[in-house]
Amino acid sequence: MHDIQWIDLEGVVNMRDVGGMPTLDGGTIASGRLIRSDNLQELSDAAIRRLVDELGVTDVVDLRTHVEVAQEGAGPLVGHPSVQISHFTLYADDSAESGIPDSERELPWETQARREAAARARREQANGDVRGTSGDQSSKPHIVPGGQDHDDFWSDHYLSYLGQRPESVVGALRAIADAKGAVVVHCAAGKDRTGTITGLALVVAGARPEAVIADYAASAERVPQILDRLLRRPAYAANLLGKTVAEQSPRPETMTRLLAALERDFGGVLGWLSTQDWTEADTEAVRAKLR
Repeated sequence: MHDIQWIDLEGVVNMRDVGGMPTLDGGTIASGRLIRSDNLQELSDAAIRRLVDELGVTDVVDLRTHVEVAQEGAGPLVGHPSVQISHFTLYADDSAESGIPDSERELPWETQARREAAARARREQANGDVRGTSGDQSSKPHIVPGGQDHDDFWSDHYLSYLGQRPESVVGALRAIADAKGAVVVHCAAGKDRTGTITGLALVVAGARPEAVIADYAASAERVPQILDRLLRRPAYAANLLGKTVAEQSPRPETMTRLLAALERDFGGVLGWLSTQDWTEADTEAVRAKLR
């Protein structure tokens, strides 16, 4: 198994280069090509200089929602003369223009969770089961995946990105392939949306599945720092109150289930991509970029 290449910069806590990962044909994923990270909002000037001048970053793939960008800001690399920013939202309930003031807009995953909780309540009521239907239904639903349900919850959540915003998934993968130099893929925590997109890119590039799974799970080491950091940020503080490290920590079983579901239903990652007008040229571009 490969060593995780952490990149310690002022302003982030979950940044790493995925290079060094073994591939199915006996090669390796190249270093200095694909970097994954948590929110970039707090990068210092010195950290930005290191990213651009030393690590050769020319592109950023921002997976945050429009709501997050509105509440957090566009990011310190926006407008940098050497960096191209590409933005892809992974939630259907996300819009750049909602008619609601930015400060009052709900995070899209809260909207999704509220809708799913209401649907469960209706099903339970229809079945004569009143459990879970009491209380204030206007409050934010607090989904607490734990135990066996943890991996089902998160793998289903990641699959919902592909179902809700397939064009964004494909667009993000193509942006990775088209980057002139090193590309940073990030969201808020750098573990869920970022883990899904980088995981798909690595599988397309031919990385060994067990290595992709290990890289995904490595973010668990940084979850305490991630939560501490995001609890100070305006877009995330209220949403994260009461959520635990265990609930938010990636586990190998989750990515295993995600890849297994794609294998079962589509014959693998490339099988799903082929349903979205993905071509062999796209696959070769990702492999050329990451190998």
